[in-house]
Amino acid sequence: MALTDPATGRVHGHAPRSGPADTDAACAAAATAYAHWSTSTPAARQRALLGIADAIEAHADALTAAETADTGKPPEQFRTEELPAIADAVRYFAGAARNLPGAAAAEYTEGRTSLLRREPVGVCAQITPWNYPLMMAAWKIAPAIAAGNTTVLKPADTTPSSAVLLARLAADHLPPGVLNVVCGDRDTGRALTAHPDVALIAVTGSVRAGREIAAAAAAGLKRVHLELGGNAPVLVHEDVDVAATAAALAAVAYYNAGQDCTAPTRLLVHRRIHDAFLAAFAAEAAKLRTGVDFGPLNNAAQLASVRALLDRLPTHAEIVTGGGRPPRPGFFHEATVVAGVRQDDEIVQEETFGPVVTVQPFADETEALHLANAVRFGLAASVWTTDHDRAMRATRALHTGIVWVNTHGTTVSEMPHGGVKHSGYGSDLSLSGLLDYTQAKHVML
Repeated sequence: MALTDPATGRVHGHAPRSGPADTDAACAAAATAYAHWSTSTPAARQRALLGIADAIEAHADALTAAETADTGKPPEQFRTEELPAIADAVRYFAGAARNLPGAAAAEYTEGRTSLLRREPVGVCAQITPWNYPLMMAAWKIAPAIAAGNTTVLKPADTTPSSAVLLARLAADHLPPGVLNVVCGDRDTGRALTAHPDVALIAVTGSVRAGREIAAAAAAGLKRVHLELGGNAPVLVHEDVDVAATAAALAAVAYYNAGQDCTAPTRLLVHRRIHDAFLAAFAAEAAKLRTGVDFGPLNNAAQLASVRALLDRLPTHAEIVTGGGRPPRPGFFHEATVVAGVRQDDEIVQEETFGPVVTVQPFADETEALHLANAVRFGLAASVWTTDHDRAMRATRALHTGIVWVNTHGTTVSEMPHGGVKHSGYGSDLSLSGLLDYTQAKHVML
């Protein structure tokens, strides 16, 4: 498979397209390794993961080069903002490996003592996307290994390089077969998820991919963990500092060219400040430089998808700034702001996954919450206000897996990252993410 640098549109390398024999070999290696890795001590798993985290930092230059060649991201941005968080997530799961919770042993019936064991699930098939290739690989691999599972990872076909390098670094710290990587396309992913050795499938990807994988997993009654799309609403109330809020949201909305499931894509603004906020936000978006402040879209198909969505805008919608492609090679697109949209418009209802943000007015808190929840996605949201009670009401009423107050997009390894509705189920990060890779066993003595 040819690998294209999105910043130039030129082929920079090639990756193998793994076939059924490759998938069989990887799953067989994982199944063989599971026999001993599943019985390893938590301390041994911790040492391995800490070694991997150290290797990530020690090979920062090589990982940055691999990631940015496949994604076109500004290298320094990846090195300073993503790589430290990747190493931190691996270290978190290294510690969590030694702290699995369980119910206290007790006598729930006369003459018998019950206790609860937390055990690994088996061989995991893990599929990661192209927007954050190395980060998503780490989020998947680390909890699976920490819990005593073995895994076969399939990175996205356009961005395999950093995941392959991570596996090579991990090989110095893990026994053979614990971590395996197969490169390939959708057919490779289908063969992997249907493989009889696989007990759990974990995917970060589109709703389409999630539906297909969940349906395929049903035939084998495999466990499924899905982190799918997002279409994050942002509730901006009339008591905010307009200029500061606009600047803060613009910095997050266009990071990674908006290719982030939690990106603040739908700005719902109180009508009293709507016009002033729209002007301020559009001015911030217009300042952003393609290739410096944010990179390109990952591939030609995604660029075409964003362009088509803008081409289909209804006549009542207005592109306030941006809306086009800059005069340079690669898959770049201008930071774009669209106003005058209505709730049933395609651009409001569907995930854009690009540098495009819509702005809608609302009359009161009730309408804001209705507009926020009236889409099929439920991954993330934020509310911006100085009113503590209003903020707490919003955190309860928003139908999402994550809610930020007066910030947006910040993740920490200790807290779960996952959604509801069509954004999927299961959690990355946190103790919840670790427990997703375990199964409970009741033992009575």
